[in-house]
Amino acid sequence: MFNSRVLLLTGLGRHGDLSLLALRLLTGSFLMWETQDNILSAERMAEFEGFLRHFGFMWPEIMAPLSVYAQFICGALFILGLLTRWAGWVMVFNFVVAIVMVHWGQDFRGWWEAIVLVFIALHFAVQGPGRWSLDAALAGRRRA
Repeated sequence: MFNSRVLLLTGLGRHGDLSLLALRLLTGSFLMWETQDNILSAERMAEFEGFLRHFGFMWPEIMAPLSVYAQFICGALFILGLLTRWAGWVMVFNFVVAIVMVHWGQDFRGWWEAIVLVFIALHFAVQGPGRWSLDAALAGRRRA
């Protein structure tokens, strides 16, 4: 008569690690793609420094590369599932700062990308990377 497993789709729970892998790959790729031009081009990095200066960041010549390299490295760590919780906390901090310093006066649409990245990174920090990750492989070695 009433099958709660069908109604609640509880069987999909067994694919949680696969969804974490997909989210890690997507988020990590996005972070690396969005920052690679600043790493490869001094002109693009200078533009980002000017952007940070415009929004009142202290030491934009330090903060621009710090943010860019943090995003790029954490993106790679998300893809690998390595030090995922630490990378998550670094990205939470990075994008909360972006919201406060850059997006605060914008409407919700202006916040959207940064706030989504805060919550995805928070999820990685709290949940971890899932079974298909280097973190899980390292944890398995410690147990053995």
